[in-house]
Amino acid sequence: MNFKLAIIGGGAAGFFAAINAAEMSPDMEVHVFEKAAQFLSKVRVSGGGRCNVTHACFNPKELIQFYPRGSRELLGPFYVFNPADTIEWFEKRRVKIQAEADGRMFPVTNTSQTIIDCFLQEAEHYNVQLHTQIGLTGITQLDNQQWQLNFNHGGDFIADAVIFASGSSAPIWEILQQLGHTIINPLPSLFTFHIKDKRIDELMGVSVPDVICKIDGEKISSTGPLLITHWGLSGPAILKLSAWAAVQLAAKQYQFTLKINFLPEYNYQSCLELLISQKSTSPKKHIQLYPIGAVPSRLWKSICLFCGINDKINWSDASKDMLQKLADSLTQAAFKVTGKSTFKEEFVTCGGVALEEVDLRTMQSKKLPGIYFAGEVLNIDAVTGGFNFQAAWTTAYIAASSITNPVESKK
Repeated sequence: MNFKLAIIGGGAAGFFAAINAAEMSPDMEVHVFEKAAQFLSKVRVSGGGRCNVTHACFNPKELIQFYPRGSRELLGPFYVFNPADTIEWFEKRRVKIQAEADGRMFPVTNTSQTIIDCFLQEAEHYNVQLHTQIGLTGITQLDNQQWQLNFNHGGDFIADAVIFASGSSAPIWEILQQLGHTIINPLPSLFTFHIKDKRIDELMGVSVPDVICKIDGEKISSTGPLLITHWGLSGPAILKLSAWAAVQLAAKQYQFTLKINFLPEYNYQSCLELLISQKSTSPKKHIQLYPIGAVPSRLWKSICLFCGINDKINWSDASKDMLQKLADSLTQAAFKVTGKSTFKEEFVTCGGVALEEVDLRTMQSKKLPGIYFAGEVLNIDAVTGGFNFQAAWTTAYIAASSITNPVESKK
């Protein structure tokens, strides 16, 4: 009788695990069970429909720094399978991956359909059995160490090993908790901030190339580009901050004060000194017409008005109070955040199966032999830029590799 592997979840991690397991063990019977009507829905919308496959960061010690949860635990796995291996894996299947200036990597076709087609073709080639609209409702270990899976449709299924690649699924986490696993409270990560403030109300679409963002009262900060939206603030700096501070911001119920330095090369004092020097070097220039640093002109004018500097005031007319307020507004501007929004369709969750209960060398449960994990079902998450997919590829590959010798895996 063939060794049967059941994979719960037909997303990125599930397909990657299925294809690799089937390729490594041709005699293994591999089944993927997906509760939705379509496979790979998150792959489809990733990167604005282009699929941000991975990131051009090839040193595992540097790579782990992009993971708020799981960084220490992923170091070993990334030495096994990292972005270089991901690129090679796809290119062996005639899918070329290219890097953009910021390190994000996409298929050269610039469409996620390329990745989806690759997975579906590989699954068919290796005879992976695909099942949609079948949701897991329960799982029981049998006396012979096999696993009986109960589904809402399609009856039961007996598996020799199970890989949970179910993403951020509350029902699956509940099942795993009933089996004895600890589930770290799932919380949103990678989200944008709701802000209603006259300084940015009319500036939708304006971006600042580099800022420093921090949460008032916390030690967490981030840097990078900032984007003003119709609901508040977004962009890499905000998304990174939301990931690193996901737990703290949830505790604050997403009501907090955000501090922004629009001139990262300056602090308040050095900025004030710069502004004072403008009085002597450019006394007749109108302040609103000459932004400092990389602050966009529309944002500069809005900040000036907030500081009481209209379009008639030149540098020689600026009072000490005006310059102090301007320095403050440029280097430590305070914004009241009143809520959050998911970043497009690319919802990421922190929380999940506690990593100390998983053998990261094999992705096998320390509590339940024969149960493995891959992807976002684990308490692993990353900032935006292809890092979450890389964690999915890595954990799925290791899980698949660990089940390729069925006789050994059952000992």
